Amino acid sequence: MSETGETGVLPEAIREVQTAFARLKEEIHKVIVGQDAVVDQMLTAIFCRGHVVVVGVPGLAKTLLISTIARTLSLDFSRIQFTPDLMPSDITGTEVIQEDKASGTRALKFVKGPIFANVILADEINRTPPKTQAALLEAMQERQVTVGGQRYPLPEPFFVLATQNPIEQEGTYPLPEAQLDRFMFMIHIGYPTASEEMEIIRRQAARGSETITPVLDEGGIKRVQGVVRTMPAADHIIAYALRLVRATRIKEEMDLGLARPKKISEYLAWGAGPRASENLVLAAKATALLAGATHVTPAHVRQVAKPVLRHRLLVNFNAEADQVTTDDLIDSLLEEVPVEGLTEADRKKMDEVLR
Repeated sequence: MSETGETGVLPEAIREVQTAFARLKEEIHKVIVGQDAVVDQMLTAIFCRGHVVVVGVPGLAKTLLISTIARTLSLDFSRIQFTPDLMPSDITGTEVIQEDKASGTRALKFVKGPIFANVILADEINRTPPKTQAALLEAMQERQVTVGGQRYPLPEPFFVLATQNPIEQEGTYPLPEAQLDRFMFMIHIGYPTASEEMEIIRRQAARGSETITPVLDEGGIKRVQGVVRTMPAADHIIAYALRLVRATRIKEEMDLGLARPKKISEYLAWGAGPRASENLVLAAKATALLAGATHVTPAHVRQVAKPVLRHRLLVNFNAEADQVTTDDLIDSLLEEVPVEGLTEADRKKMDEVLR
């Protein structure tokens, strides 16, 4: 793939990425029926080098979707079933004593755990205690594991694709905000439509016999990720993403004298941090690229606002009492935060008119 560096992305590079994206979706849909938006968001996060947590009730093929994506990417895949008795060493690995038969000496040797793979399926990640959940923090952020004072780099590319069940609360340990912030997207997966569910039932007899052809290897994924990062985003797009994120920080003044949406002031306890702004722009770049656009527009930012922001906003008691969700608050943001910001000169003119 050819990139133009700082000047943007060449049309042939865009076409190559779109072709790979279309082929990936085609292979995934050999197994997965429907869920187009979920598949698009999963692949977008992977192309951005981001981690994903998928939330949905049992039986919606969350695990099957992630394992199928791993098969289409021709990468090492590892599934970790999170349970209350899982220990950190069960994920990262542990040191064992080995004896050299020739010399008779003994030494510690590190045996790698299942985290040492390209695609990690963290199944029901909220079913394990915080101590074990925290074992993923360093891996997700630094892409390395530290055991016994020694650092072990993880293979590249590296993705954590986690699942959560929103219904069952007994025996679960909700992820802390610091760890949720490490996930680029939180994707909500819903029930299939009637026609999709009928197709799922029809395919039941042939389940497990599908032949998945790998589309991208390690080098191909890295090239796609490079193209995404060279996708240009104008300053007014970055400013719009910043306005959306900064409007959630209720303890700070709004920029340029803009008004904060009423719902945000009433129902939000804590807003999103700088990682949200960064991910919002990066995800908008990938969305534009996959749509065949040569530049990012505000519509691309709006398209990824919910998966980027929904797990980074903390609602207050009033929101819980009134059954207001973070998605409702994001809708208010998108409705009331202007796409075009006011310059300082415009604000002064407005102040003069209002006097």
